[in-house]
Order: sequence, then C-alpha cells, then structure tokens
Amino acid sequence: MIQLVKWVVVAWVLVIGAERAIADEVTILHQGITLNGERVLAEGKQMSDGILLLTHGTLAHNKMEIIATLQELLAENEISTLAINLSLGVDNRHGSYECSVPHKHQHTDAVDEMAAWLDWLEQQGVKQIDVMGHSRGGNQVAWLLAEQDRASIRKGVLLAPATWSEEKATKGYQKRYNKPLSEIYERATALVAAGKPSQMMGPMGFIYCAESQATAEAVVSYYRPDSRKNTPDLLPKIGKPLLVIEGTEDSVVGRIAEQATEQDRARFQFVMVEGAGHFFRDLYLEEVAEEVVEWLQN
Repeated sequence: MIQLVKWVVVAWVLVIGAERAIADEVTILHQGITLNGERVLAEGKQMSDGILLLTHGTLAHNKMEIIATLQELLAENEISTLAINLSLGVDNRHGSYECSVPHKHQHTDAVDEMAAWLDWLEQQGVKQIDVMGHSRGGNQVAWLLAEQDRASIRKGVLLAPATWSEEKATKGYQKRYNKPLSEIYERATALVAAGKPSQMMGPMGFIYCAESQATAEAVVSYYRPDSRKNTPDLLPKIGKPLLVIEGTEDSVVGRIAEQATEQDRARFQFVMVEGAGHFFRDLYLEEVAEEVVEWLQN
C-alpha cells in the first residue's frame, strides 16, 4: 500500500490545437521513495471520468517524445492520462536514467509502482482506469494485468511490448559488451545465495549502460531466465480486453501476434502499423493515437 503525501504541485494550461487541457505533476510516496507522474486532464474532464495510466520503456521517462506526444494527442480526443516516471530506485526521478548512478532497481519494481499508482487513483475515486505501456513498459503492463485482476481496470494497451528469450538475451549481451552474460549472472546469483543481494558489482555492462554498477539482486532480476519477460507468454493469463499495437519496421522487439496462441489472437485485438519503427515517430504516432482512441472509446 502507498502513503499519499501530496499531489497537486503546479498546474498549467496546455494549448493542444483548438483544445485546452490541464496538466500538472502529481507525487505519491511508495516504500520511502517519491514517485511522480504527469497528469493531463482533457478539456472538461475530471479524473472521475476515467484516466489512462501510461508507462514508459527501459531507463526512459515520461517526457520522452513518444509519451509526451501521446498525452497531447489523446487529450485532443477527450482522453485524460497519467504518464508516470518509474523510480528505478531514484527518489523523485525525472529525465533519462543516468548510467553513472548505481542500479539498485529490479524489473518487477515497475509492477509494484504501477499498483501503487492504481491504489492512489482508486483512493481519488477513479473507478475506470485503462493501462498502457511502451516497450519494456508494455511488458510490465502485461505483467500487471496477468497478476492483478482489479475491478477498476477496464482495458489494456500494449505498444510494441518487449519480447524475450534466454538465447536472445545471451547473444544480445555478448554482442553489446563483448563478454558472456554468464560471467556477471553467475557471480550475482552466488552473491544473492550468500545473503549479499545488496552488494554492488561492476563496473560492467548492465542493460544499456556500458560501464555501470549494479547490486547483485538487480543483476539477477534483469537477467534471470523468466518467461514472463516475454509478453506473448503473459497473454493467456490476462482477462481484461487488450489492444496490442506493433510496427512492421520494429527491429527492437519480436512480433507479438506471431508468437501469440490462436486463442489469444481471437480474443485480443492486434494492430500492425505499416512502416513504423519501435518509437512510432511522426505520423505513425498519430495512427497509434487513433487506434487507442477508437479502442478506448468503443
């Protein structure tokens, strides 16, 4: 559970085309860390009318182009959003994660933090919450949906959600850092088994950071073989209506629809955006927004 400490900090008016939306930063306290999110209420809307909880990808933030632009485009279409910054173990984090900061976070922290935001939204009286995530955030949203069947959650949207395989992870680490993944993973698991999960390791390659430090439990969390990191493997456990959006030119993640079971392809909606890469830049993001609006408003 979370402890609510404060929420409205500063509010200002966003001019979005001919529409006017109210934006403000909200904060909550979760396990001793301040979490923050950018709330954009569409013109004439209140949180009680419903809101979309939006989660970014790996080591990213809520002001990156794909997230900020989605908030604007959705507000134009009367959809309010709360784009959160995952803490990644940093108090009141803003902006991209700095690789010089030692990694103390875990992959599953995101699920716990999204749950904390859902608790807060429910405490504010919000009864209709949709959830959406991009890339790793999409996988983490799927993880949340698979493990928490909340009455307040109405629909889910996964935008280019992450895929995973042990072989791909092993080869990817070797290619990026020219070192075997087993070298750091075996050392990390040994430290955790010895009761030293918080012991710092490095400098080493970790996620996207070439020369970084990370705790043993962080290394284990991000590199432990776990089929739940592969979004298609989570789909059978999801009971809420779900929209999955992919780009034909995405070279970052694998094809979700191709890996999904026949049953999941029948009960969920899959959309392929022709020509779009992993970040759906420019007009491709407008197409994404159109699909999301149609999905959420029908």
